[in-house]
Amino acid sequence: MRDRIGPLGTRLLGVGLAAGLAAVTIALALTDQLALYISPSSNWFAISMAVLVLVGAAVSFALPLGAEADHGHDHGNGHDHDDDRGQGLAEHDHDHGARAVHRSRASRVTGSSVGAAVGGLVATGIVVAIVTVPPATLSAELAMSRETGSAPLFQGADTVALAAMGDTSTFGVGEWSSVFATATNPETFDGEKVTLTGFATPGEGGFDLTRLVITHCVIDAQPASIPIAAGDAPDTGQWVTVTGTIRDVNGRLQVTASRVEPVAQPKDPYEY
Repeated sequence: MRDRIGPLGTRLLGVGLAAGLAAVTIALALTDQLALYISPSSNWFAISMAVLVLVGAAVSFALPLGAEADHGHDHGNGHDHDDDRGQGLAEHDHDHGARAVHRSRASRVTGSSVGAAVGGLVATGIVVAIVTVPPATLSAELAMSRETGSAPLFQGADTVALAAMGDTSTFGVGEWSSVFATATNPETFDGEKVTLTGFATPGEGGFDLTRLVITHCVIDAQPASIPIAAGDAPDTGQWVTVTGTIRDVNGRLQVTASRVEPVAQPKDPYEY
């Protein structure tokens, strides 16, 4: 039984963990929740890799436990049986070396068995936690902690150029945040009507409407915010749809809200 702990733990740690994560990835894709972790543009890659991992895991279990460790165990011990010092000395060296190799091998097996078993249990715990803990979006508190006060990094000059030409029908909070932060002629946008959805975070003269924008996955999520002038500010983290007009106030753009409506969190809470 002890001899089986090491190979089984190793398999759980490697193949088991990989297969578990792959299964979770596919399950999230089938339930339309994968976008809570990665950009939809990366879905095809993540799902393809998950399928390959599951196929590889199934194939790997065709191998008997411990087959990997058997390779190379009978390679030479480094003894020269034709040594000129005589047959007796060679036999003595051989026996001494064999005992040393046996002790070393037994020590390695014991250590690797315990370590691999612990690793396998940890890997299993990780997979169980991933499976049992429901997917969740990043919080408003995290968005505020990542706020740097500088212009957004995920938008370029093209966004401002499109806004100047009036091509803003597809703009979300992320695009408008970039325009508000970098526009050199803010008066150009004065009077434009907008309807935007996001969650409330603290801001001057009302509140900020915020969304998290991800490029590849939630690890690189960046907050994008625009100032909203409104009488009553919603609670921090409350999702709202703001209808209003962009105004140039002393060279600073803001949205003067005509309506702030509380809404449920969207199915896809991020912008990309």
